[in-house]
Amino acid sequence: QLQLVESGGGLVQPGGSLRLSCAASGFSVDSYGVGWFRQAPGKEREGVSCISSLDGSIYYEDSVKGRFTISTDNAKNTVYLQMNSLKPEDTGIYYCAADAFSIACIPNYDHWGQGTQVTVSS
Repeated sequence: QLQLVESGGGLVQPGGSLRLSCAASGFSVDSYGVGWFRQAPGKEREGVSCISSLDGSIYYEDSVKGRFTISTDNAKNTVYLQMNSLKPEDTGIYYCAADAFSIACIPNYDHWGQGTQVTVSS
């Protein structure tokens, strides 16, 4: 049914860039709230960036503001997270998520991808 598949993770040096992709099926990303979350070992999952299902307003976690950009390509039914100026503390498993009625960028969304590892290290 509804499926989310992340890709684009990997190993990158501090200051580098990655673009994560989340390919959606079973629903249209432009009709759902979508977001990116991350989880580092021993830490709670946190919202990185989300697009509200209500009006498309965008939230960025303070530590990534100005460095990360969330976007969608409706023709490809894909959500992206462009990550620039990466720091070691950005390391973690990144998940995309979707919820028909998402408002807050907190990890209680109904649908989740499998995650993709992002490691920022020299």
